[in-house]
Amino acid sequence: MPNTKSAEKRVRSSAVKTARNRAVKSRLKTLEKKYLALVSSGKADDAKAAYGDVVSALAKAAKGGFIPSATASRKRSRLTLRMKSAAAATTAA
Repeated sequence: MPNTKSAEKRVRSSAVKTARNRAVKSRLKTLEKKYLALVSSGKADDAKAAYGDVVSALAKAAKGGFIPSATASRKRSRLTLRMKSAAAATTAA
């Protein structure tokens, strides 16, 4: 229980920030899962479009401070590798 007016305000602003962080991170996870499902099912065109959505969302989340920029970069790199390996597997088969 906050004892001062400034502490009350911090509780309110903390709740708003927590909700925003949770929403952004949830959206990132959802987009990433959709992309990985498309890659694993072999739908290259849809996966390419989903890849653009995921990369854009990662960049925006990093820019807004919701995730560290190194995390966004690492995820982007791994998602790219996943698409390239899937494309190589379909052309080899």
